[in-house]
Amino acid sequence: MTHQSHGQPKAYHDQRFLDSRDARSLRILAEYLEPLSRFQRHGVQDTIVFMGSARLKSREAAEAALAAAEAGGEGLEAARTAVELSTYYEAARELAHRLTDWSKNLDHDERRFVVCTGGGPGIMEAANRGASEARGLNVGLTISIPNDEFDNPYVSRELHFHFHYFFMRKFWFVYLAKAVVLFPGGFGTLDEMFEILTLVQTRKMRKRVPIVLFGAKFWNEVVNFDALVRYGTISPEDVSLFHRTDSIDEAYEIVTRGLVENALGSPGAQL
Repeated sequence: MTHQSHGQPKAYHDQRFLDSRDARSLRILAEYLEPLSRFQRHGVQDTIVFMGSARLKSREAAEAALAAAEAGGEGLEAARTAVELSTYYEAARELAHRLTDWSKNLDHDERRFVVCTGGGPGIMEAANRGASEARGLNVGLTISIPNDEFDNPYVSRELHFHFHYFFMRKFWFVYLAKAVVLFPGGFGTLDEMFEILTLVQTRKMRKRVPIVLFGAKFWNEVVNFDALVRYGTISPEDVSLFHRTDSIDEAYEIVTRGLVENALGSPGAQL
């Protein structure tokens, strides 16, 4: 006896259904389960998260743009600013390299304290690049936005994720993080910074995470934390939730000391 096919695929093969509003919960769940599966498969237990502007250039790229601006006589001010800000790109690159070297020399079988970024250009590229140059696996949590396509070739291919839902991407940033380093950035960086600080302040995130704001001049000018204390909207002790520095050595020391004291003996994702 033959069975007649009605041409209707099974629900989990029906792309029209999977892309529909009715299947949104399945798509959200997929952005939890698929990364979880890959992290487990590759032995990634926890991360050091780097955040910062997607617009910053490497020193080489910024100097080339300045030379072009000087030759053309246009955009000189922006090009000079880009060269100045490229110091942050190079600092993120070096810090990620050093932290990856440090992590690789720890006595463990699993991959601990893996550099993780948003997978984009700028500071994200710099951190992935530094980790890659140290021959370490690194993570890129990319988000789909309507901007121009970009290429970050330094993210480890097996740990490059592409999210649709911002809140699922944010979850993976925080759930695996054992340290966070924030470089100068715009709305996205500020959003992530305040969200993480709020989770720590309210003790919704119970793990002790060193948080470094790299570029003290930038942060002191852009966010007046002392004014928040003065107005009573945060407590004086809330300012101690993070460290501000311009030193790669100091940032490295703060992160590694915090990881040894609070995270080395507690592998795995946690809040």
